[in-house]
Amino acid sequence: PIAKEQARQYNIPAAITMAQALLESNAGESRLALKANNHFGIKCFSTTCKKGHCMNATDDSHKDFFRIYTSPEGSFRARSAFLQKKRYRHLLKLDITNYTEWAHGLKKAGYATDPRYGTKLIEVIENLELYKLDL
Repeated sequence: PIAKEQARQYNIPAAITMAQALLESNAGESRLALKANNHFGIKCFSTTCKKGHCMNATDDSHKDFFRIYTSPEGSFRARSAFLQKKRYRHLLKLDITNYTEWAHGLKKAGYATDPRYGTKLIEVIENLELYKLDL
């Protein structure tokens, strides 16, 4: 439901939202998702973190801190807000059912460093038929 709400509110395909969440959080089983309700690997860049605001992931640099959310919905909303930045704004003009351009556009705009990121999103969407969320 939160992915569909974000689709209506921000014009971000629910299929893309769910594919990213599944891919980034290992289907909700990553340490970050389980301990911090962070399903998108959203980093914390605050220089004044208070206890409970962010956490370090053991497989990352000691300088890589990630936001902690009180609920998974918080990370979904933060990710939608993140995609309002200028570098992603052109994607918001795409048709909500155009998950392939969204997937490749996210990669091209620098959302992830994995060269196969767009292709991986498309594979998740098509294997799980997530595109039906946007019909």
